[in-house]
Amino acid sequence: MNYSATLLASLLLAGSLPALAEDLEHGENLYTIYCTQCHGVTGNGDGVNVPAMSVQPRNHRDQGEMSARTDAELFKAVKEGGKSINKSVLMPPWSGNLSDDDIHALVRYMRHLCCESGG
Repeated sequence: MNYSATLLASLLLAGSLPALAEDLEHGENLYTIYCTQCHGVTGNGDGVNVPAMSVQPRNHRDQGEMSARTDAELFKAVKEGGKSINKSVLMPPWSGNLSDDDIHALVRYMRHLCCESGG
């Protein structure tokens, strides 16, 4: 059973599907506001800031690359910046703008991009 099927089965048993949809929508809204400038509207790493960047932003639709990262790593990168996980210093820390719940919603949305949306 893959990641998506396991998560869906767990949520169906727990009766949390409406909360999941709400969390996913919240994550998508945050992604649009905070992430698309670098990671692109579709999450492919082709945002409008890319031509001025010395390091290519992560492609959040790349299932192989994203599967190599734990949720904790993604959370830490968003909260504390790329440098916190030995990645690009161009990835800013968003802890001053986003709550932990917001960051969890973003991580959930990134998982959706790579693993559930045909990424």
